[in-house]
Amino acid sequence: MTPSRALAVYDGSGIDGGLYTRVNGWAQSAPHWLDELIKVWSALGLGLFAVFMLYAWWRARGADSAVMARVLASPLIVVVAYGVNSVFKGAVEELRPCAQIPGSVSLETCPGTGDWSFPSNHSVIAFAAATALWFVNRRLGLVAGLFAVLMAASRVWVGVHYPHDVAVGALVGLLAAAVLAPLAGRCGPLVDRMRAGALRPLLGPGQPPVVARGYASYGSRQR
Repeated sequence: MTPSRALAVYDGSGIDGGLYTRVNGWAQSAPHWLDELIKVWSALGLGLFAVFMLYAWWRARGADSAVMARVLASPLIVVVAYGVNSVFKGAVEELRPCAQIPGSVSLETCPGTGDWSFPSNHSVIAFAAATALWFVNRRLGLVAGLFAVLMAASRVWVGVHYPHDVAVGALVGLLAAAVLAPLAGRCGPLVDRMRAGALRPLLGPGQPPVVARGYASYGSRQR
C-alpha cells in the first residue's frame, strides 16, 4: 500500500456493519409498498430541496437584501459542500456495503467500484440545503432538516450506504453551510445594487428586516 493510501478505509463494515445488516434485514422483510416508497424517495427526493429553495426565493423578494443574498447563495453552498465531500470520497475509497457484506440486498442497483460509499453525497446535499435554508428562515430550515434526515435514513434503508456514511455526510453538509451562509449575508449591498437594476423583477423590491414577515437577517429575532 502506498503512503497516500495508508489511511484508506476500504471496508467500513468494522465500524457499523452490524447496524447496517440489521437495517438491511428490516428492509428485506418490510412490505413491498414501503420499500418502493423509500426507494422512490431516495432516488428523487433531492428535488424537493430545490423546491424549498425556489419557495425561499419567492418569499425573499419582499425581505431585506441580506436574506435574499443567503437565498441566492444556497445552491452555491450545496455545490461547495458537494465538492468538499468529493475530496473525502476520493481520499477514503470505501466500498459500498451492498458490495462488501455477504447476504445484503440493495433496493437499487449497487454502485460499482469507483463509486465510493463514504461519505454519502445525498446526505451532504440534503443537509447543506437544509442548513442554508435555516439561515434564511428557521421554520423552512426545520422542515427541510426533517426531510434531510429522511433522505439520509433512506440511503441506509435501500442498502447503498453504511450509517456512518450518512452521518458524516450530514456533518459535512451542515458545517459547510453553517460557515458559508452567514458570510453570504454580507453580500446584501450587492443585492441592493442588483435590485436597483434590471434584476429587480426577479429579486423584488425588498423591505427593511424589521417588517419582513417570516424572515430576518442572521442574528436578529425571527417572528
